[in-house]
Amino acid sequence: MLQVSLWVRVVVAAILLGAVLVVMPMLLPDGVRSRLPAGWANLSVTLGLDLQGGSDMLLEVQLDEVQKDKIESMLIDLRHGLRKAGIAFDKTAITSDTVSVHITSHDGLDQARGIVDSLNPSAGGGVLSGVARQYDVSVSADDRITMHMTDAYKKQAQNDIVSQSMEVVRKRIDELGTREPSIERQGDDRIVVQVPGLKDPTRLLKILQTTAKMTFQLVDESADLAAAEKGVVPIGSELLEQQGQRNGAKQPPIVVQKRVLVAGDRLTDAQAGFDQQTGRPDVNFKFDSVGAREFGDVTKDNVGHLFAIVLDKKVITAPRIEGVILGGSGQITGNFTPQEANDLAVLLRAGALPAPLKPINQRTVSATLGSDSIVAGRYSTLAGLVLVMLFMIGRYGLFGVFADIALTFNLILLVAILTLLGATLTLPGIAGIVLTMGMAVDANVLIYERIREEQRNGRGMIASIDAGFRRAMATIVDANATHLIASLILFELGSGPVRGFAVTLGLGIITSFFTAVMVTRLIVVMWLVMRRPKVLAI
Repeated sequence: MLQVSLWVRVVVAAILLGAVLVVMPMLLPDGVRSRLPAGWANLSVTLGLDLQGGSDMLLEVQLDEVQKDKIESMLIDLRHGLRKAGIAFDKTAITSDTVSVHITSHDGLDQARGIVDSLNPSAGGGVLSGVARQYDVSVSADDRITMHMTDAYKKQAQNDIVSQSMEVVRKRIDELGTREPSIERQGDDRIVVQVPGLKDPTRLLKILQTTAKMTFQLVDESADLAAAEKGVVPIGSELLEQQGQRNGAKQPPIVVQKRVLVAGDRLTDAQAGFDQQTGRPDVNFKFDSVGAREFGDVTKDNVGHLFAIVLDKKVITAPRIEGVILGGSGQITGNFTPQEANDLAVLLRAGALPAPLKPINQRTVSATLGSDSIVAGRYSTLAGLVLVMLFMIGRYGLFGVFADIALTFNLILLVAILTLLGATLTLPGIAGIVLTMGMAVDANVLIYERIREEQRNGRGMIASIDAGFRRAMATIVDANATHLIASLILFELGSGPVRGFAVTLGLGIITSFFTAVMVTRLIVVMWLVMRRPKVLAI
């Protein structure tokens, strides 16, 4: 029979009341909302870039730079390994994807080949492990060893670099406190970044373009700075610019050894602060266990020498090591402003970009456009809702009113769920809501038409209503399941606006099923109990 148990009524009422409480702050004037508790008053739907404005940029990952760095790093490691083993060599050379070295003594060729193999791991795990190498190695008749980067390694490195870049970009944007950024890959080497509500896109672009590759290297104190500035730099060293000024003048460049003693990826934390002695802004950093051990060993072996902290090929500071530094923590001082220190800490916490990012396109969406879009979306949603309500009342009379009440709760539930999930509402998302309003009454139409059919077959009022809800259920479930599957496919295969549409459509299907079946049924039962009608007019 047509009955609704007490616990079902309580659950349905609690869900509807909760939804109303979530949506209520959005409908209240600012003066009233300001008097509400902070957590409740701040409940609102997160608006997308097309609704509240923000920054939209297309970035290109500079993969060639990474390949160049990998080749140069391999040459440095190869030289270091050969020198450590006492193997004589000369005529080292590199191209964009090749490293070569001539072994002067044929007797050391086999040992040199072993060093090369140790520096040439497999390009991947699983099936490729131990089979596909990062470099193809060949030995010429004149004892020249050549390492050529394989195509498989290039492709794998490209995919890894773009994926890592996207993750670092996401972390940096999250550190800035922005909400719901959209970061998507476009093609082989491009990233689309959309940050709704961002007021300072210039600062964001500066932070995203900074590679933030931090290294700790020894200063080459034996180098002749004047000769280095003329281009005569000792082998294994490089001339780098120093940040900041001294006595009002730009600091001179400095020669540092190319070999990285401690890598910045060993950092686990970085926080902006102020130097206790000078009161100037600084950045305090901390290494992981491996980095702390490496840092301790370097300071132990190089007491009295200058130690450069290098960020993106620029020396931030080069203090003299006064003693062994244990504990894995340190301090970066310089001529920072508080915001520069904070931005540097953000970059170090988020990690270094594996490759530089080049802006291809940047645009700022104005808030005016977003405001107009919100108004248009509001009017279209209300127009769709009113038209559907009028149709249901004209077609089904009082039962149409019941369906309209359920439809109103459906809209409230949908907005409440979007708010609680923190989903981003875009213009396509509003289109999904409008479409949901039209689809939401499908279940009511099926139920009501079934009730009419049962009446025509001679059933009584209560039996017709009961049969209408029961026998229409299979069709309702089937229709909603197919729509839900379609929205899931759109979400999985689509991107950006398509996903926004799929989210609101999928959630709207779920809420419309709940309101049409549970809420409408509850309203009808309450009407039957309170009015006890003799005739069913539908």
